[in-house]
Amino acid sequence: MKKMKLAASLMCADILNLASELQKLEKNGIDYIHIDVMDGHFVPNLMLSPQLADQTRMVCNLPYDYHLMVDRPENIIPTLRLHPGDIVSIHAESTVHLQRAAAMIKASGATAAVALNPATPLEFLRDILPDIGMVLIMTVNPGFSGQKLVPQTLLKIERCRAMLDSLGFTDISIQTDGNCSFENIPKMLKAGADNFVVGSSSLFDPAYTIKTAAEKLRALDLSENI
Repeated sequence: MKKMKLAASLMCADILNLASELQKLEKNGIDYIHIDVMDGHFVPNLMLSPQLADQTRMVCNLPYDYHLMVDRPENIIPTLRLHPGDIVSIHAESTVHLQRAAAMIKASGATAAVALNPATPLEFLRDILPDIGMVLIMTVNPGFSGQKLVPQTLLKIERCRAMLDSLGFTDISIQTDGNCSFENIPKMLKAGADNFVVGSSSLFDPAYTIKTAAEKLRALDLSENI
């Protein structure tokens, strides 16, 4: 099994103390900073601009995991100042030029990923697999934090892993985004996911510190692999 990766959702962090939050995330072994870029059209919300995200690099050395919830992401990709190790997820539903957008990301030195909404069929992935390193399965409808898991997405994760493996793309990771809680992550792990966008239902749950929440999340991976 692939080692669990944790991507901390920046939209769930304490924005008023963002520098301190980022330093805590890095200190406690988080793998990526997950940055939601929203345009108010593809999703009914507005969120972090690429320019603001880039400024946070002054206090954080972790790779960034951009999730572009925007129409025509090929217009946004050139504005991202991408570093080696970064990931950029684009929605299959958001552009008619999916392969072109993925190629733009790869040309920048980052890893391209394709995101699918809960009702979008896995078949949309088949012809883009040679160009990507990760599939993002939305386990809620995109746009807002704090939503409940869409139950049928667990089976979708399982079917996605089976599809990738059967086609020879065993190295492609599966990320899940939406209600990645302490209770749901073990189910997602069992289904075949290995990368988790952690936010208000786990890493930034006010009942925990970032340190204790990160420790509890890592323990889930250990228990799943016993």
